[in-house]
Amino acid sequence: MQFIDLNAQQQRIYPTLMERIGQVLAHGKFIMGPEVKELEERLATYVGVKHAISCSSGTDALLIPLMAYGVGLGDAVLTTPFTFISTAEVIQLLGATPIFVDIDPKTFNIDPEALEKTVKSLGENPATKTLRPKGIITVDLFGQPADYDKINALAKEHGLFVLEDAAQSFGATYKGKKACSLTEVAATSFFPAKPLGCYGDGGAIFTDQDDLAAVFRSIRVHGQGRNKYDNVRLGLNGRLDTMQAAILLAKLEIFDQEVAARQEVAQRYSEGLRPMVEVPYVAPECTSVWAQYSVLSDRKEALLQQLKEAGIPTAISDQRRAEVHHR
Repeated sequence: MQFIDLNAQQQRIYPTLMERIGQVLAHGKFIMGPEVKELEERLATYVGVKHAISCSSGTDALLIPLMAYGVGLGDAVLTTPFTFISTAEVIQLLGATPIFVDIDPKTFNIDPEALEKTVKSLGENPATKTLRPKGIITVDLFGQPADYDKINALAKEHGLFVLEDAAQSFGATYKGKKACSLTEVAATSFFPAKPLGCYGDGGAIFTDQDDLAAVFRSIRVHGQGRNKYDNVRLGLNGRLDTMQAAILLAKLEIFDQEVAARQEVAQRYSEGLRPMVEVPYVAPECTSVWAQYSVLSDRKEALLQQLKEAGIPTAISDQRRAEVHHR
């Protein structure tokens, strides 16, 4: 058994996948080919926003919005410490300071009450009083969106942007709205192990704001202006390969079916595991896309050994939480 069984998924879509790849090989537009535009239109429609801007990785999908917002030296960006390094890494790459906020013990997402206390205390803390609060990066951990009504209201009150890090939640919902549509700007990753993954690196940025979308597209291609050699700002080489766009288009054909299957498997896991471990909590207003199925247990070592003997792969998120295979 594999932790993420991409081979089984590939067999389901193999004819469509080969057709898509063959089309790219035939037209030879390997950079910003027609599949990239098609994918962006499909992603925007799926999420329910005006603009989806594809890019080269989930990390660049976080970095590009921060660049557009002008984040830099002297700025503070609030985020969660319970995330992959890239969430905080992009803040420091621009010279800003990440301010870590505690998580909700049930969802493991950033705690809105702790966030409010932290924002109000920045000016009182000698270590942070010289910093300018600029924005918030949330993280939809394990596939479940954070509490965006409270977070967005707090951000509006204090003049902060909110960037939804939806690397693990693409396909999930919050109060009936899709992840990646829950804040002014959202980012996701198409790393192969993500709910919607390509066969390399890839990512996307989502927004309803026309002006921001234009800046994102410019930054993605070396700060491009009206044409290839008109560079109006500092940017990146952050484009998504046409081949990866083609692969994602093939995977999108069955994505809703896979999300539904994840729900069924997660429910079955919870029913079977509840007597033995603390199973994941999903807030009533949310659905999770189950990027990982994670449990809490005080019998970590024994549990891991039992799963290993049964041929079931596992991973550890921290000292208490174990992830188990769910596909």
